[in-house]
Amino acid sequence: MGKNLKDKVVAVTGASGGIGREIALKAAERGAHLVLMARSVDKLETLKQEIESRYEHKAYVYNLDVSDARKIEKVFADIQQEAGPIDVLINNAGFGVFKEAHEVDLEEAKAMFEVNVLGLVACTSAVLPEMKKRRSGHIINIASQAGKIASPKSSIYSATKHAVLGYTNSIRMELADDGIKVTSVNPGPIATNFFNIADESGSYVKNVQKFMLQPEFVAEKVVDAMLTDKREINLPGWMSLGSIFFSLFPKSFERIGRKFIFKK
Repeated sequence: MGKNLKDKVVAVTGASGGIGREIALKAAERGAHLVLMARSVDKLETLKQEIESRYEHKAYVYNLDVSDARKIEKVFADIQQEAGPIDVLINNAGFGVFKEAHEVDLEEAKAMFEVNVLGLVACTSAVLPEMKKRRSGHIINIASQAGKIASPKSSIYSATKHAVLGYTNSIRMELADDGIKVTSVNPGPIATNFFNIADESGSYVKNVQKFMLQPEFVAEKVVDAMLTDKREINLPGWMSLGSIFFSLFPKSFERIGRKFIFKK
C-alpha cells in the first residue's frame, strides 16, 4: 500500500490534471493534506472538493504560474501561513514541444526552460529553508526518460529534463546531511493532455500508444516513494535499461535504437 502520510502536507505543482491530479488524490487517500497549485484554478477547486468530500482531508488551492518567480515567492509564503510547513513537494509542472531544432522559436525555448527548470528551482528554493530548519522533508522532481535519452524533435525539451536531473542529483548530495530526501521521477510517455501541446499532429502518440503509461500507475509509484530514500523512479523498467545502455554505449545505441527514437 505504501507509506502512511497521515497529516503530512503534500504540495503539488501542475495539480490540475494528468499525473499531478492523480498524485494529489492518492496522497489524500493515504492521509495527507494537499496543497494544489496550477494556473487552472477552476480545475483545482473541483479537485479540492473531491479530496475533501472523499477523504475528509484539507486541500488548499493556489493559482500559480511557475514561470513567475515573484508569484512563487508570494504563494509559498501564503502556504506557510495557511497550510503550514510542506513535508513533500512534487515539482510536476512542465510542458514540451516536439519540433526539429531549427523550427523551435526562441521564445518557445525560453518558456520551456522557465517552466521546466527555473520554475522547479524556484519552488524548491522556496521550501528548503523551512525543511532545513526542521531537518526533514522530501523533494520529488518529475523529470523524464528524455532527460536520460535524448531523441530527435525534442532537443529543447530533452535539454530541460537533462537540467532537471543534473539539479536533482546535485541537491540530493547537498541535502543528504540535512535529513531532506530528494527523488527524481523519469517516466516514458504518459497518457495525459501533455501531448495536446507537445504533439499537435498526433503522430507520436499514435506511434507509441502501446508503450504509454497510465497516469494512475505513475502516481501510485510516486506516492509509494514519499518520505522514503528512493533515489529514482524509472518507468517503464525496460526503458530504464535503455538509458543505461545509452550511457555506456551511446554510439551503438544511436545506431541500433534509431528506429525507436525516431517515433516523433
